[in-house]
Parts: sequence; C-alpha cells; structure tokens
Amino acid sequence: MSQNIHLKQNLDQHQQAILASEFDKKKKSKGITFLFWFFLGTFGAHRFYLGQTGYAVAMLLLGWATFGIWPLIDGIVCLVSKVDKLNEEIERDIISQISTINKAG
Repeated sequence: MSQNIHLKQNLDQHQQAILASEFDKKKKSKGITFLFWFFLGTFGAHRFYLGQTGYAVAMLLLGWATFGIWPLIDGIVCLVSKVDKLNEEIERDIISQISTINKAG
C-alpha cells in the first residue's frame, strides 16, 4: 500500500477517516484467504473470496485433475502477494472516489 501514500497525503483528516472506515469494510483478510485455501483450495474458494471468479472456476473444474499440486502452488502465490495487491487496489479506488466527490462538491 506504499504506492498509495502520496495519494493519501492529498486528503484532509475527514477524508482520511472516511478512507479508513471504507477500507476496513472492503479489505480482504489474509487469514480468511488462508482458511479458504486450506480447507477448500481445490475448489478455488480463496479465489472466489478475492473476486477472481474466472480463475476460481478454472480451479473448480481442473483443480482435482492436478492431484492438489495446482491449489498448493496457487495458495502459496496467492497468500504471499495477491491479497496485498488487491487491498492496494481497493484503497486506491476508495481514494479516487473520495477525490471525485471532493472535486464535485
């Protein structure tokens, strides 16, 4: 989320409070992602949780055919980087919405 720091600097305290509140509601949890992966990884549950439906459906249809290798590798990759990247995008979208409302009002 370090890429969003310069965007957050342009927000006043009220806007930063709104950002924090909205981000807390929308952010994805590494813990929940891990639990979905651990218990339902073969079915792509962690990808459904992260909103990556196409990838999740592919895992749902083909995950069993790889004898668990694909879900295992995907879980490692997913838990390490995907959640942070998605949360950064969520935060950037919220900042953009706040900035747009500020310019319009």
